[in-house]
Amino acid sequence: MKRLSLAFLVVLGAAAAVAVALARGPAPQASQASSHREAPLISQDPTADNTDLYAFVSPDRPDTVTIVANYVPLEQPAGGPNFASFGDDVRYDINVDNTGDGKEDITYRFRFHTATRNPGTFLYNTGPIDSLDDTDWNRPQTYTVTRIKHGVATVLGSNLPMPPVNIGPRSTPNYEDLAAAAVNDLPHGIKVFAGQRDDPFFVDLGSIFDLAGLRPLNSLHAIPLPNEPGVDGVSGYNTHTIALQIPIKRLTRNGHTPAGADDPKAVIGVYASAERRVIRILGKNGLQHQGAGWQQVSRLGEPLVNEAVIPLGKKDRWNATDPANDSQFVGHYLNPEVTHLENALYAALDDAPEHDRGDLVAVLLTGVPGLNLTGTTKADLLRLNMAIPPASSPDRLGVLGGDFAGFPNGRRLSDDVVDIELRAFACSYGAAAPLVEGFGFCDGNAHRTPNDLITDGVDANERMFSPNFPYVATPFSGYEAVPPTPMSGP
Repeated sequence: MKRLSLAFLVVLGAAAAVAVALARGPAPQASQASSHREAPLISQDPTADNTDLYAFVSPDRPDTVTIVANYVPLEQPAGGPNFASFGDDVRYDINVDNTGDGKEDITYRFRFHTATRNPGTFLYNTGPIDSLDDTDWNRPQTYTVTRIKHGVATVLGSNLPMPPVNIGPRSTPNYEDLAAAAVNDLPHGIKVFAGQRDDPFFVDLGSIFDLAGLRPLNSLHAIPLPNEPGVDGVSGYNTHTIALQIPIKRLTRNGHTPAGADDPKAVIGVYASAERRVIRILGKNGLQHQGAGWQQVSRLGEPLVNEAVIPLGKKDRWNATDPANDSQFVGHYLNPEVTHLENALYAALDDAPEHDRGDLVAVLLTGVPGLNLTGTTKADLLRLNMAIPPASSPDRLGVLGGDFAGFPNGRRLSDDVVDIELRAFACSYGAAAPLVEGFGFCDGNAHRTPNDLITDGVDANERMFSPNFPYVATPFSGYEAVPPTPMSGP
């Protein structure tokens, strides 16, 4: 965590900036957050809630792409005896568009099954779990992976093992051994993992939810406070991860490795989704019966869109809509509420255009020419140019930092999407922002402005990522959960 940079203070002039910040008076409320609990209906259904999506060329297998889809937000590690899990009644899909029409051409579908070995105990485990088939583990989950291409379904793996949740040193004494054993090989060089991991997202949720405050910029806020380092509001929480590592040629439209970064076949669009049965009947005996067709209840492509771009009255509809139909939401990209809030809350910054933001439409809905353009169809997809190799020293700001292997060209675990998008929405050049080598955000080097240094002060995950698949860090155990600080006073 770091304080507001000296360069920013020099640009603004600290004393003058504080005075200007007071000029605009009371601040409007904001609704900017992470992709956790981002819509009213899905906030009541965490098992089916997409939290984050990542897609990047694998750093240790650059002929493959890794896709990580996380579900179940803000898992309390000590939340036993019924720990968080994937739902047996949910279809989890990772969807790939390789033709640019916003429709999935390839889907990897995951279905889970939970067993209860001993219904006569309340315990998740009755002793140390030393292996994935240890009978002391009372609630094991397995899963099936099916690849669907143009309507043709092929089962790639069934009854695949998962690790348990990370309980503590007595129950899961060698947790990473269990997690490593749950990395499964599928046909055609594909690897897969499903299970609990540390939530890799990092953001100062507590400050952002408090009227869109940014702790390093507290003194510049319309309701000023002393500047402070950022605090990672997701630190200490886990999530449930589905990770796939797929050869690039298995994702292209023609089944071949792209010739280069300018090959149109090198770019794919990815989104993750979750579906539930349309009908659910609750029985008096505590059992549920489900039927009829399936309905999408959650989806995620670009980060932070349904939180910070789509207004409250349309969030549930957005979750149920396919990306190919996203043209109905274009007005919210062209006239972003986030930009209006940034202008209102931080008067010391340069005002950014609040209307006709074609730059945001390009970055978030079509891709940027020369980088990851998929075509003219406007669809919320995480676009990745698979022919751009991994960076030897990744920059947390991705393309904004001159690293074209990072967000918004796909998204790596270490990409600081909060800072990147805050700066993009605050771009004082708006639609007139120069397309620097195919990049549609403000050029933070050639056109340095105070807006280019906006930050929530949280620059990295609290745990190191693994150098190997599935890359996401070890989940926190329930035993190591930090208790709250006791209240002082009587």
